[in-house]
Amino acid sequence: MIYKTFKDKKLSMLGMGAMRLPVVDGNDAVIDEEQTARMVAYSMEHGINYYDTAYGYHDGNSETVMGKVLKNYPRDQFYLASKFPGYDLSNMGKVEEIFEEQLKKCQVEYFDFYLFHNVCEMNIDAYLDEKYGIYDYLIKQKRNGRIKHLGFSAHGSYDVMKRFLETYGDAIEFGQIQLNYIDWSFQDAKRKVELLTEYKIPVWVMEPVRGGKLASLSEENNARLKEMRPEEEIPAWAFRFLQSIPEVTVVLSGMSNYEQLKNNIHTFEEDKPLSDNEMKTILDIADKMVSTIALPCTACRYCTSHCPQELDIPVLLSLYNEHCVTEGGFIAPMALMAYPEDKKPSACIGCRSCEAVCPQQIKISEAMEDFTNKLKS
Repeated sequence: MIYKTFKDKKLSMLGMGAMRLPVVDGNDAVIDEEQTARMVAYSMEHGINYYDTAYGYHDGNSETVMGKVLKNYPRDQFYLASKFPGYDLSNMGKVEEIFEEQLKKCQVEYFDFYLFHNVCEMNIDAYLDEKYGIYDYLIKQKRNGRIKHLGFSAHGSYDVMKRFLETYGDAIEFGQIQLNYIDWSFQDAKRKVELLTEYKIPVWVMEPVRGGKLASLSEENNARLKEMRPEEEIPAWAFRFLQSIPEVTVVLSGMSNYEQLKNNIHTFEEDKPLSDNEMKTILDIADKMVSTIALPCTACRYCTSHCPQELDIPVLLSLYNEHCVTEGGFIAPMALMAYPEDKKPSACIGCRSCEAVCPQQIKISEAMEDFTNKLKS
């Protein structure tokens, strides 16, 4: 197992995420505890010492099951992470209640790592609002030793992350972002890594294989990668990409079965970063994967000056592209929750004034209609 140094700790570079644990009969709320225990045992035997759960995973049952399973191991043999569930605005005034509940569910007296969960457009104002006392309470728990290290996770934009760090950056010890070779450019992940580096904050990674999208590629892309490393399995390329980014400390993988776990552990038995040519090739593959789906908006903003609804068309198209490339998901709908109804895609009246000045000749009105329909489905 590859280990990375974080302060006085040696963390396994591969961490076990508990968002996609094996379940019974396809019911996400019913975790297969026997299989989970088997996977954790294998993880422990093969050097994983970082386990990541959260309040809302598996309909609230992930913390309970992970607490039950990890109780079988000495507390100093693993590091446990959980998160304050700010993805739900109704939780904002309940930080003490929820934190105490989490400790009980996980059957621990402290969290090694604790995060502001999912900092994004929808909740940034609430996270920064002193009336909720979230920051003050978590800092107090850190002083009391019930949180050893405080961080945050973010699916939001660069600008949202920057706002968060401008306020809380001095207290933040690690930042967890969506990072993979598709999102290096597509979701501005490279720039987000640079932002964290500016604040001297190490990077934790989520969605390393883009929800499984990078676990299998087209025959053409498979061939390109196999030509360079015949022995490397396709999913391993996503992890080798992350091994090539020095700022990355922990890579969280939500492994849902025993075989995934074994394969990923095998990949992290050896540090094999990409060469310059391999990096160039894999980023080219990513660009082409995105370009076949995403609209080529350059954010020139000619369109916005011609929109009678005053829609932020470049941002909406960016969210549309995310939703299309991901084939659904929560990021775009979550971001749009911060928008008033008259600024959402559904507010487009189809006048096509924007299209008359678009240098890329994007059919913006059709994209807004399609986006609206996708959000309803």
